[in-house]
Amino acid sequence: METRPKDTGAGNGRERSQRGQGAQLRREIVAAVQHLLAEWGSADKLTMRAVAKEVGISAPSIYLHFADKTELVWAALADRYDELVAQMAAAEARAGTDARNGLRAQAHAYCLFAMNNPGHYRLMFEVRQPTVEPSRISGHPARHVSASFRAALHRCRETGYTLPLPIEQAAQTLWAALHGMVALHHSLYHDESSETLTLHLADGMVDSLVVDPSGMPSHSPTAAPETEASRLIRGLLSPTQP
Repeated sequence: METRPKDTGAGNGRERSQRGQGAQLRREIVAAVQHLLAEWGSADKLTMRAVAKEVGISAPSIYLHFADKTELVWAALADRYDELVAQMAAAEARAGTDARNGLRAQAHAYCLFAMNNPGHYRLMFEVRQPTVEPSRISGHPARHVSASFRAALHRCRETGYTLPLPIEQAAQTLWAALHGMVALHHSLYHDESSETLTLHLADGMVDSLVVDPSGMPSHSPTAAPETEASRLIRGLLSPTQP
């Protein structure tokens, strides 16, 4: 964490903000951090001085709005997490009244956001962010993602579905699985067939965590010997013909 410097009042070529313009300056600071994170691909090189130079202010001026680098990064990424959660909520609302279908729709929306916005997703979940003490991690803007999954799982349980894991663990397990799926999509291969497979795998994960009242984990009326996902995987594993 950077040591907070003494504010000498010296600027970097920019006049001091007038009364009532603090919100505008805060937005400019956040926009500068977003630009630098996108340019550098991580928060490792981010400093208060770098941000101040990008905005055209003195570094101490930033501390009027943000306590440290962690708050800067979290604020810069908060809009992205909010956008993801909004898309998850909208997808669930379109899914109808069945709670498990709603959770499945959330999982699809998560994967589609990641696959359609790979640059944003990497900054949100695949690059190292500032390390903080455990007491602060609950304030990370990503908490809204897990909260959305927990709420959907709670609705599943309330409407008669069986959960083999406690809600908190089930939500974290689902989130970790979806992240692993899209990370493989990003790092190994990414085309239409990969997107289709990712969504089928998401369905399978939801169905393994939310069991219908009849005891069948799948939304299929019978346990089929294979699924669309298994067929796609088999095709990927088949040796390429010369």
